[in-house]
Amino acid sequence: MEKTLIDPQLNAAADGVYQITVAPPIDGFADFISAWVVTGTPSFLVDVGPGSTADQLLRGLEILGVSHLDYLLLTHIHLDHAGAAGAISRRFPEARVVCHAKGIPHLIDPTQLWEGSRNVLGPVAEGYGPLEPIPAERFIAAQELRSGSLTALLTPGHAVHHVSYLSDRGLFAGEACGVCYPVGKGRQYLRPATPPRFFLDIAVASVDALLKQAPSRMMLGHYGMVEDGLELLKRHREQLHFWEKWLARMAGRHSVAERLEACAQGLLAEDPCLADFNAFSETAQRRERYFLKNSINGFLGWIQNSG
Repeated sequence: MEKTLIDPQLNAAADGVYQITVAPPIDGFADFISAWVVTGTPSFLVDVGPGSTADQLLRGLEILGVSHLDYLLLTHIHLDHAGAAGAISRRFPEARVVCHAKGIPHLIDPTQLWEGSRNVLGPVAEGYGPLEPIPAERFIAAQELRSGSLTALLTPGHAVHHVSYLSDRGLFAGEACGVCYPVGKGRQYLRPATPPRFFLDIAVASVDALLKQAPSRMMLGHYGMVEDGLELLKRHREQLHFWEKWLARMAGRHSVAERLEACAQGLLAEDPCLADFNAFSETAQRRERYFLKNSINGFLGWIQNSG
């Protein structure tokens, strides 16, 4: 049977900066994952989405008339950000692939990354799809990136291999400030992205590193562009400390089996940054509950191990 290609959503976010939204075959994920393409010199793509959406991303680049890329910049190697890197790098053989040095071996041989992702994410990983290996000579470690208009900032709060990228077009922050989703005029849903193993001190230090850049325009993996990145980073820093204090009070109140659900319900009721949860569709709410509990789990692990 011939495969039907789904055209991606395209959005001209700023001069020469385009958001390409890809949709993996998972209910509730249609408006969740962003790749960003920047034209000019240098030209680059920030994150590439899952392997299952590689054709969508390539179609978006074709529609935009992108025939050359200098860099593929990966904020981290999770499947929803780097899964299509092999397919995209084959299409753009001139592009150097940039990611944290710790991530490179897992993209050269993605066997362990794929199996680990399947064990942790289950059906979500299957929906994202597997990764293609990338030849070692294609890589530049983010720590060694030297480009006049591009700077790699190590921001290991979400994952030890997380990198943000600062350019003259704005700050590409990946998941360094969690998930920030527009839900209406001037309103945002903001959720920490703090899966196990999580370290609050490293996450706050990562946010502080971005605050020092005083960003205005900031592009996010999940989801979209914000014009006041400084304000968003300050809100997220406050939210991280709110979660720490709130979850510490819940540590012994429920059985392990009940704790995640009780914490999710409580934070949805009391964290003002989550107040617009009901603006999501039913399927997107299921997605968010899944990731909310994963983030809570990371925080609870931190509290238990640091107490």
